[in-house]
Amino acid sequence: MSLLKQKIKDRTVTLGVVGLGYVGLPLAVEKAKAGFSVIGFDIQEEKVNMVNLGHNYIGDVVNHDLEAIVKSGRLKATMDFAAVASCDCVCIAVPTPLDEHQQPDISYVRSSAESIMPFMHKDMLIVLESTTYPGTTEELLRPILEKSGLVCGVDFFLAFSPERVDPGNAVYKTRNTPKVVGGLTPECTDIAATLYEAVLEAPVHRVSCPAVAEMEKILENTYRNVNIGLINELAILCDRMGINIWEVIDAAKSKPYGFQAFYPGPGLGGHCIPLDPYYLSWKAREFGFHTSMIESSMIINDRMPEYCCQRAMRVLNDQKKALNGAKVLVLGVAYKQDIDDYRESPALRVIEGLQGYGAQVTYFDPYVPRFRHEGHVMEGIPALTPDVLAACDLVMVTAAHTNVDYEMVAEHAPLVFDTKNAMKNVTRRENIRLL
Repeated sequence: MSLLKQKIKDRTVTLGVVGLGYVGLPLAVEKAKAGFSVIGFDIQEEKVNMVNLGHNYIGDVVNHDLEAIVKSGRLKATMDFAAVASCDCVCIAVPTPLDEHQQPDISYVRSSAESIMPFMHKDMLIVLESTTYPGTTEELLRPILEKSGLVCGVDFFLAFSPERVDPGNAVYKTRNTPKVVGGLTPECTDIAATLYEAVLEAPVHRVSCPAVAEMEKILENTYRNVNIGLINELAILCDRMGINIWEVIDAAKSKPYGFQAFYPGPGLGGHCIPLDPYYLSWKAREFGFHTSMIESSMIINDRMPEYCCQRAMRVLNDQKKALNGAKVLVLGVAYKQDIDDYRESPALRVIEGLQGYGAQVTYFDPYVPRFRHEGHVMEGIPALTPDVLAACDLVMVTAAHTNVDYEMVAEHAPLVFDTKNAMKNVTRRENIRLL
Protein backbone atom coordinates (compact mmCIF):
# COMPACT_ATOMS: atom_id res chain seq x y z
CA MET A 1 0.00 0.00 0.00
CA SER A 2 1.33 3.43 -0.96
CA LEU A 3 2.23 5.87 1.78
CA LEU A 4 -0.41 8.37 0.62
CA LYS A 5 -3.16 5.75 0.61
CA GLN A 6 -2.21 4.70 4.13
CA LYS A 7 -2.22 8.32 5.31
CA ILE A 8 -5.72 8.77 3.84
CA LYS A 9 -6.95 5.70 5.71
CA ASP A 10 -5.30 7.01 8.91
CA ARG A 11 -6.80 10.50 8.29
CA THR A 12 -3.38 12.08 8.74
CA VAL A 13 -3.42 13.86 5.37
CA THR A 14 -4.22 17.53 4.84
CA LEU A 15 -6.80 18.11 2.13
CA GLY A 16 -7.12 21.18 -0.06
CA VAL A 17 -10.22 22.37 -1.91
CA VAL A 18 -9.81 25.04 -4.60
CA GLY A 19 -13.02 27.00 -5.10
CA LEU A 20 -15.39 27.59 -2.19
CA GLY A 21 -18.66 27.88 -4.06
CA TYR A 22 -21.71 25.65 -4.41
CA VAL A 23 -19.53 22.56 -4.96
CA GLY A 24 -16.33 23.33 -3.10
CA LEU A 25 -17.64 24.52 0.25
CA PRO A 26 -19.94 21.52 0.87
CA LEU A 27 -17.08 19.24 -0.17
CA ALA A 28 -14.65 20.96 2.20
CA VAL A 29 -17.17 20.77 5.04
CA GLU A 30 -17.79 17.04 4.52
CA LYS A 31 -14.05 16.34 4.44
CA ALA A 32 -13.59 18.20 7.70
CA LYS A 33 -16.58 16.46 9.27
CA ALA A 34 -14.99 13.15 8.30
CA GLY A 35 -12.01 14.03 10.51
CA PHE A 36 -9.58 15.48 7.97
CA SER A 37 -7.69 18.74 8.23
CA VAL A 38 -8.86 20.91 5.32
CA ILE A 39 -7.62 24.10 3.67
CA GLY A 40 -9.99 25.93 1.36
CA PHE A 41 -8.63 28.15 -1.41
CA ASP A 42 -10.50 30.93 -3.17
CA ILE A 43 -9.59 34.11 -5.03
CA GLN A 44 -12.54 35.99 -3.50
CA GLU A 45 -11.49 37.57 -0.22
CA GLU A 46 -15.09 37.86 0.96
CA LYS A 47 -15.63 34.09 0.79
CA VAL A 48 -12.33 33.38 2.52
CA ASN A 49 -13.18 35.75 5.35
CA MET A 50 -16.67 34.34 5.78
CA VAL A 51 -15.38 30.77 5.99
CA ASN A 52 -12.76 31.72 8.56
CA LEU A 53 -15.47 33.41 10.63
CA GLY A 54 -17.68 30.33 10.34
CA HIS A 55 -20.31 32.29 8.44
CA ASN A 56 -22.16 30.15 5.90
CA TYR A 57 -23.25 31.40 2.46
CA ILE A 58 -24.25 28.13 0.75
CA GLY A 59 -27.74 26.70 1.19
CA ASP A 60 -26.67 23.06 1.28
CA VAL A 61 -24.22 23.63 4.15
CA VAL A 62 -25.58 23.46 7.69
CA ASN A 63 -24.61 26.64 9.54
CA HIS A 64 -23.75 24.78 12.75
CA ASP A 65 -21.53 22.31 10.89
CA LEU A 66 -19.43 25.05 9.34
CA GLU A 67 -19.14 26.97 12.59
CA ALA A 68 -18.14 23.86 14.54
CA ILE A 69 -15.41 22.65 12.17
CA VAL A 70 -13.91 26.13 11.83
CA LYS A 71 -13.80 26.51 15.61
CA SER A 72 -12.21 23.08 15.92
CA GLY A 73 -9.46 24.12 13.49
CA ARG A 74 -10.26 21.40 10.96
CA LEU A 75 -11.19 23.92 8.26
CA LYS A 76 -9.55 27.19 7.33
CA ALA A 77 -9.55 29.24 4.15
CA THR A 78 -6.91 31.29 2.38
CA MET A 79 -6.15 33.17 -0.82
CA ASP A 80 -2.47 32.16 -0.59
CA PHE A 81 -1.78 29.14 -2.80
CA ALA A 82 1.58 28.65 -1.11
CA ALA A 83 -0.44 26.67 1.45
CA VAL A 84 -0.83 23.97 -1.22
CA ALA A 85 2.64 22.85 -0.18
CA SER A 86 1.18 21.58 3.09
CA CYS A 87 -1.61 19.63 1.37
CA ASP A 88 -1.45 15.97 0.42
CA CYS A 89 -4.58 15.98 -1.74
CA VAL A 90 -6.14 18.92 -3.61
CA CYS A 91 -9.55 18.95 -5.27
CA ILE A 92 -10.36 21.60 -7.87
CA ALA A 93 -14.01 22.72 -7.85
CA VAL A 94 -14.12 25.96 -9.80
CA PRO A 95 -16.67 27.32 -12.30
CA THR A 96 -16.60 26.19 -15.94
CA PRO A 97 -18.97 28.63 -17.66
CA LEU A 98 -19.47 29.37 -21.34
CA ASP A 99 -17.85 32.38 -22.96
CA GLU A 100 -19.63 34.99 -25.09
CA HIS A 101 -19.43 32.61 -28.07
CA GLN A 102 -21.09 29.75 -26.16
CA GLN A 103 -17.79 27.89 -26.03
CA PRO A 104 -16.18 26.32 -22.93
CA ASP A 105 -14.39 28.77 -20.66
CA ILE A 106 -11.87 26.67 -18.78
CA SER A 107 -9.80 29.64 -17.64
CA TYR A 108 -10.65 29.00 -13.97
CA VAL A 109 -9.46 25.40 -14.23
CA ARG A 110 -6.28 26.47 -16.02
CA SER A 111 -5.48 29.24 -13.52
CA SER A 112 -6.14 26.89 -10.59
CA ALA A 113 -3.71 24.33 -12.00
CA GLU A 114 -1.13 27.03 -12.62
CA SER A 115 -1.54 28.28 -9.04
CA ILE A 116 -1.14 24.76 -7.61
CA MET A 117 1.81 23.67 -9.76
CA PRO A 118 4.64 25.66 -8.10
CA PHE A 119 3.81 24.18 -4.69
CA MET A 120 3.36 20.53 -5.64
CA HIS A 121 5.40 17.79 -4.01
CA LYS A 122 5.85 14.04 -4.42
CA ASP A 123 3.08 11.62 -3.40
CA MET A 124 0.37 14.21 -3.94
CA LEU A 125 -3.14 13.66 -5.32
CA ILE A 126 -4.89 16.22 -7.54
CA VAL A 127 -8.56 15.69 -8.41
CA LEU A 128 -10.58 17.82 -10.81
CA GLU A 129 -14.30 18.01 -9.95
CA SER A 130 -15.39 20.86 -12.24
CA THR A 131 -17.69 19.77 -15.05
CA THR A 132 -15.83 19.93 -18.34
CA TYR A 133 -15.36 18.28 -21.74
CA PRO A 134 -13.77 14.82 -22.11
CA GLY A 135 -10.01 15.13 -22.24
CA THR A 136 -9.56 18.13 -19.93
CA THR A 137 -7.80 16.26 -17.14
CA GLU A 138 -5.23 14.62 -19.38
CA GLU A 139 -4.87 17.25 -22.11
CA LEU A 140 -4.99 20.42 -19.99
CA LEU A 141 -4.25 19.61 -16.35
CA ARG A 142 -1.53 17.02 -16.77
CA PRO A 143 0.87 19.17 -18.87
CA ILE A 144 0.47 22.13 -16.51
CA LEU A 145 1.05 20.07 -13.37
CA GLU A 146 4.03 18.25 -14.88
CA LYS A 147 5.76 21.60 -15.33
CA SER A 148 6.57 21.11 -11.64
CA GLY A 149 9.09 18.48 -12.73
CA LEU A 150 6.95 15.72 -11.22
CA VAL A 151 5.66 12.89 -13.40
CA CYS A 152 2.00 11.93 -13.30
CA GLY A 153 1.45 8.37 -12.14
CA VAL A 154 4.98 8.19 -10.78
CA ASP A 155 5.54 11.21 -8.56
CA PHE A 156 1.96 12.41 -8.16
CA PHE A 157 -1.55 11.14 -8.81
CA LEU A 158 -4.22 12.76 -10.98
CA ALA A 159 -7.92 11.94 -11.38
CA PHE A 160 -11.28 13.32 -12.39
CA SER A 161 -14.34 12.90 -10.17
CA PRO A 162 -17.36 14.89 -11.35
CA GLU A 163 -19.28 16.90 -8.81
CA ARG A 164 -22.87 15.86 -8.28
CA VAL A 165 -24.48 18.76 -6.48
CA ASP A 166 -28.21 19.35 -6.68
CA PRO A 167 -28.89 22.56 -4.72
CA GLY A 168 -31.96 22.29 -2.53
CA ASN A 169 -32.28 18.49 -2.80
CA ALA A 170 -33.72 17.39 0.53
CA VAL A 171 -32.48 13.80 0.19
CA TYR A 172 -29.19 13.71 -1.67
CA LYS A 173 -26.34 15.88 -0.45
CA THR A 174 -22.59 15.69 -0.98
CA ARG A 175 -22.16 13.04 1.73
CA ASN A 176 -24.69 10.46 0.47
CA THR A 177 -24.47 10.90 -3.32
CA PRO A 178 -22.54 8.13 -5.14
CA LYS A 179 -19.25 9.25 -6.66
CA VAL A 180 -17.55 8.39 -9.95
CA VAL A 181 -13.73 8.39 -10.09
CA GLY A 182 -11.37 7.95 -13.04
CA GLY A 183 -7.59 8.32 -12.72
CA LEU A 184 -4.82 8.49 -15.30
CA THR A 185 -3.42 5.22 -13.97
CA PRO A 186 -4.98 2.42 -11.93
CA GLU A 187 -3.10 3.66 -8.87
CA CYS A 188 -4.37 7.20 -9.44
CA THR A 189 -7.91 5.84 -9.52
CA ASP A 190 -7.36 3.72 -6.43
CA ILE A 191 -5.96 6.54 -4.31
CA ALA A 192 -8.66 9.01 -5.38
CA ALA A 193 -11.37 6.43 -4.68
CA THR A 194 -9.83 5.73 -1.27
CA LEU A 195 -10.11 9.42 -0.44
CA TYR A 196 -13.80 9.64 -1.35
CA GLU A 197 -14.57 6.37 0.42
CA ALA A 198 -13.08 7.88 3.57
CA VAL A 199 -15.25 11.00 3.28
CA LEU A 200 -18.60 9.89 1.87
CA GLU A 201 -21.38 7.60 3.04
CA ALA A 202 -22.06 6.49 -0.53
CA PRO A 203 -20.60 4.05 -3.06
CA VAL A 204 -17.63 5.10 -5.18
CA HIS A 205 -17.77 3.86 -8.78
CA ARG A 206 -14.37 3.45 -10.41
CA VAL A 207 -13.93 3.88 -14.17
CA SER A 208 -10.97 3.19 -16.42
CA CYS A 209 -9.79 6.75 -17.13
CA PRO A 210 -10.63 10.44 -16.61
CA ALA A 211 -12.24 10.76 -20.06
CA VAL A 212 -14.89 8.18 -19.12
CA ALA A 213 -15.68 10.08 -15.91
CA GLU A 214 -15.77 13.37 -17.82
CA MET A 215 -18.11 11.96 -20.46
CA GLU A 216 -20.26 10.34 -17.78
CA LYS A 217 -20.92 13.72 -16.22
CA ILE A 218 -21.79 15.20 -19.60
CA LEU A 219 -24.17 12.29 -20.20
CA GLU A 220 -25.99 12.89 -16.91
CA ASN A 221 -26.88 16.44 -17.77
CA THR A 222 -27.29 16.02 -21.52
CA TYR A 223 -29.86 13.31 -20.75
CA ARG A 224 -31.87 15.88 -18.83
CA ASN A 225 -31.32 18.57 -21.45
CA VAL A 226 -32.57 16.38 -24.28
CA ASN A 227 -35.63 15.15 -22.38
CA ILE A 228 -36.55 18.64 -21.21
CA GLY A 229 -36.13 19.83 -24.79
CA LEU A 230 -38.56 17.12 -25.89
CA ILE A 231 -41.17 18.11 -23.34
CA ASN A 232 -40.74 21.83 -24.06
CA GLU A 233 -41.35 21.18 -27.76
CA LEU A 234 -44.43 19.11 -26.92
CA ALA A 235 -45.65 21.94 -24.66
CA ILE A 236 -45.49 24.35 -27.60
CA LEU A 237 -47.35 21.85 -29.79
CA CYS A 238 -49.96 21.12 -27.11
CA ASP A 239 -50.63 24.84 -26.75
CA ARG A 240 -51.42 25.07 -30.47
CA MET A 241 -53.61 21.99 -30.24
CA GLY A 242 -55.46 23.20 -27.15
CA ILE A 243 -54.21 20.29 -25.02
CA ASN A 244 -53.04 20.61 -21.40
CA ILE A 245 -49.45 19.31 -21.43
CA TRP A 246 -49.40 18.99 -17.63
CA GLU A 247 -52.39 16.65 -17.73
CA VAL A 248 -50.70 14.67 -20.50
CA ILE A 249 -47.57 14.20 -18.35
CA ASP A 250 -49.61 13.14 -15.32
CA ALA A 251 -51.38 10.57 -17.45
CA ALA A 252 -48.08 9.24 -18.87
CA LYS A 253 -46.68 8.95 -15.33
CA SER A 254 -49.31 6.34 -14.56
CA LYS A 255 -47.27 3.84 -16.57
CA PRO A 256 -45.11 1.97 -14.04
CA TYR A 257 -42.24 1.27 -16.47
CA GLY A 258 -40.48 2.79 -19.46
CA PHE A 259 -41.34 6.43 -18.71
CA GLN A 260 -39.72 9.15 -16.60
CA ALA A 261 -41.52 12.44 -16.18
CA PHE A 262 -39.86 15.66 -17.31
CA TYR A 263 -41.61 19.01 -17.19
CA PRO A 264 -41.70 22.10 -19.40
CA GLY A 265 -40.77 25.57 -18.24
CA PRO A 266 -39.37 28.94 -19.28
CA GLY A 267 -35.94 27.45 -20.01
CA LEU A 268 -33.04 25.76 -18.28
CA GLY A 269 -30.92 27.12 -15.45
CA GLY A 270 -28.22 26.11 -13.03
CA HIS A 271 -24.52 25.39 -13.21
CA CYS A 272 -24.56 22.25 -15.37
CA ILE A 273 -27.63 21.24 -17.36
CA PRO A 274 -27.77 24.31 -19.65
CA LEU A 275 -23.99 24.28 -20.18
CA ASP A 276 -22.80 20.68 -20.49
CA PRO A 277 -24.29 19.97 -23.94
CA TYR A 278 -22.37 22.97 -25.29
CA TYR A 279 -19.15 21.42 -23.95
CA LEU A 280 -19.93 18.15 -25.67
CA SER A 281 -20.99 19.63 -29.01
CA TRP A 282 -17.87 21.83 -29.00
CA LYS A 283 -15.58 18.87 -28.34
CA ALA A 284 -17.42 16.69 -30.87
CA ARG A 285 -16.53 19.08 -33.68
CA GLU A 286 -12.86 18.27 -33.07
CA PHE A 287 -13.72 14.78 -34.32
CA GLY A 288 -15.79 15.97 -37.29
CA PHE A 289 -19.00 14.98 -35.53
CA HIS A 290 -22.20 16.95 -34.99
CA THR A 291 -24.43 16.03 -32.06
CA SER A 292 -27.62 16.77 -33.97
CA MET A 293 -30.16 15.51 -31.44
CA ILE A 294 -28.39 17.26 -28.57
CA GLU A 295 -28.02 20.51 -30.51
CA SER A 296 -31.72 20.43 -31.41
CA SER A 297 -32.68 20.16 -27.75
CA MET A 298 -30.33 23.04 -26.93
CA ILE A 299 -32.06 25.20 -29.56
CA ILE A 300 -35.52 24.36 -28.18
CA ASN A 301 -34.57 25.02 -24.56
CA ASP A 302 -32.71 28.19 -25.46
CA ARG A 303 -35.75 29.70 -27.14
CA MET A 304 -38.14 29.02 -24.25
CA PRO A 305 -37.64 32.38 -22.47
CA GLU A 306 -38.57 34.24 -25.65
CA TYR A 307 -41.48 31.85 -26.28
CA CYS A 308 -42.77 32.52 -22.77
CA CYS A 309 -42.58 36.27 -23.37
CA GLN A 310 -44.61 35.83 -26.55
CA ARG A 311 -47.11 33.70 -24.69
CA ALA A 312 -47.38 36.44 -22.05
CA MET A 313 -48.14 38.85 -24.86
CA ARG A 314 -50.91 36.57 -26.11
CA VAL A 315 -52.32 36.09 -22.61
CA LEU A 316 -52.61 39.85 -22.22
CA ASN A 317 -53.88 40.28 -25.76
CA ASP A 318 -56.77 37.93 -24.99
CA GLN A 319 -57.80 40.48 -22.37
CA LYS A 320 -57.45 43.31 -24.93
CA LYS A 321 -54.27 44.55 -23.23
CA ALA A 322 -50.81 45.18 -24.68
CA LEU A 323 -47.57 43.90 -23.20
CA ASN A 324 -46.02 47.26 -24.04
CA GLY A 325 -46.63 49.35 -20.94
CA ALA A 326 -48.17 46.49 -18.94
CA LYS A 327 -47.22 46.03 -15.29
CA VAL A 328 -45.80 42.51 -15.07
CA LEU A 329 -44.75 40.88 -11.81
CA VAL A 330 -42.33 37.98 -12.31
CA LEU A 331 -42.73 35.47 -9.50
CA GLY A 332 -39.44 33.67 -8.86
CA VAL A 333 -35.96 34.28 -10.36
CA ALA A 334 -34.10 31.29 -8.89
CA TYR A 335 -33.43 28.58 -11.47
CA LYS A 336 -35.35 25.98 -9.44
CA GLN A 337 -37.74 25.91 -6.53
CA ASP A 338 -36.84 26.69 -2.93
CA ILE A 339 -33.21 27.78 -3.46
CA ASP A 340 -31.37 31.10 -3.76
CA ASP A 341 -29.29 30.08 -6.78
CA TYR A 342 -30.06 32.09 -9.93
CA ARG A 343 -27.11 31.03 -12.08
CA GLU A 344 -28.20 30.80 -15.72
CA SER A 345 -31.80 31.19 -14.56
CA PRO A 346 -34.22 31.50 -17.49
CA ALA A 347 -36.22 34.00 -15.43
CA LEU A 348 -33.46 36.55 -16.00
CA ARG A 349 -33.88 36.24 -19.75
CA VAL A 350 -37.65 36.37 -19.36
CA ILE A 351 -37.30 39.68 -17.51
CA GLU A 352 -35.00 41.01 -20.24
CA GLY A 353 -37.45 39.89 -22.89
CA LEU A 354 -40.47 41.45 -21.18
CA GLN A 355 -38.60 44.72 -20.73
CA GLY A 356 -37.59 44.58 -24.39
CA TYR A 357 -41.27 44.50 -25.30
CA GLY A 358 -41.86 47.60 -23.17
CA ALA A 359 -43.33 45.97 -20.06
CA GLN A 360 -42.85 47.52 -16.62
CA VAL A 361 -41.32 44.56 -14.81
CA THR A 362 -40.97 43.94 -11.09
CA TYR A 363 -40.21 40.66 -9.39
CA PHE A 364 -40.64 38.83 -6.11
CA ASP A 365 -38.56 35.90 -4.91
CA PRO A 366 -38.45 34.95 -1.22
CA TYR A 367 -34.96 33.52 -1.69
CA VAL A 368 -33.42 36.14 -4.00
CA PRO A 369 -34.12 39.67 -2.75
CA ARG A 370 -31.75 41.16 -5.33
CA PHE A 371 -29.68 39.89 -8.25
CA ARG A 372 -26.93 41.04 -10.58
CA HIS A 373 -27.14 40.19 -14.27
CA GLU A 374 -25.15 41.54 -17.20
CA GLY A 375 -23.71 44.25 -14.96
CA HIS A 376 -27.11 45.45 -13.73
CA VAL A 377 -28.61 45.02 -10.27
CA MET A 378 -32.33 44.51 -9.80
CA GLU A 379 -34.09 44.69 -6.44
CA GLY A 380 -37.13 42.56 -5.76
CA ILE A 381 -40.24 43.86 -4.04
CA PRO A 382 -40.00 43.22 -0.28
CA ALA A 383 -43.31 41.40 0.14
CA LEU A 384 -46.06 39.82 -1.90
CA THR A 385 -49.32 41.46 -0.79
CA PRO A 386 -52.88 41.65 -2.13
CA ASP A 387 -52.34 45.30 -3.07
CA VAL A 388 -49.15 44.50 -5.01
CA LEU A 389 -50.90 41.71 -6.89
CA ALA A 390 -53.99 43.78 -7.67
CA ALA A 391 -51.84 46.55 -9.14
CA CYS A 392 -50.36 44.21 -11.78
CA ASP A 393 -51.71 43.51 -15.22
CA LEU A 394 -50.04 40.11 -15.22
CA VAL A 395 -48.25 37.84 -12.76
CA MET A 396 -45.84 35.46 -14.47
CA VAL A 397 -44.74 32.44 -12.38
CA THR A 398 -41.21 31.39 -13.37
CA ALA A 399 -40.12 29.42 -10.28
CA ALA A 400 -42.33 27.04 -8.30
CA HIS A 401 -41.31 28.06 -4.78
CA THR A 402 -43.39 26.21 -2.21
CA ASN A 403 -43.47 29.05 0.34
CA VAL A 404 -45.57 31.35 -1.86
CA ASP A 405 -49.27 31.78 -1.12
CA TYR A 406 -50.63 30.87 -4.55
CA GLU A 407 -54.24 31.02 -3.35
CA MET A 408 -53.65 34.70 -2.54
CA VAL A 409 -52.02 35.19 -5.94
CA ALA A 410 -55.02 33.70 -7.72
CA GLU A 411 -57.46 35.69 -5.62
CA HIS A 412 -55.92 39.13 -6.12
CA ALA A 413 -53.96 39.04 -9.39
CA PRO A 414 -56.10 40.02 -12.40
CA LEU A 415 -54.26 37.53 -14.62
CA VAL A 416 -51.64 34.80 -14.05
CA PHE A 417 -49.40 33.04 -16.56
CA ASP A 418 -47.99 29.99 -14.76
CA THR A 419 -45.00 28.53 -16.63
CA LYS A 420 -44.22 25.96 -13.92
CA ASN A 421 -47.67 24.63 -12.94
CA ALA A 422 -46.88 25.93 -9.46
CA MET A 423 -50.55 26.73 -8.94
CA LYS A 424 -51.85 23.26 -9.75
CA ASN A 425 -53.61 22.96 -6.38
CA VAL A 426 -55.27 26.39 -6.49
CA THR A 427 -59.05 26.11 -6.62
CA ARG A 428 -59.82 29.47 -8.26
CA ARG A 429 -58.53 29.02 -11.81
CA GLU A 430 -60.46 31.27 -14.16
CA ASN A 431 -57.66 33.84 -14.28
CA ILE A 432 -54.80 31.28 -14.58
CA ARG A 433 -53.16 30.39 -17.88
CA LEU A 434 -50.67 27.51 -18.11
CA LEU A 435 -47.60 27.06 -20.30
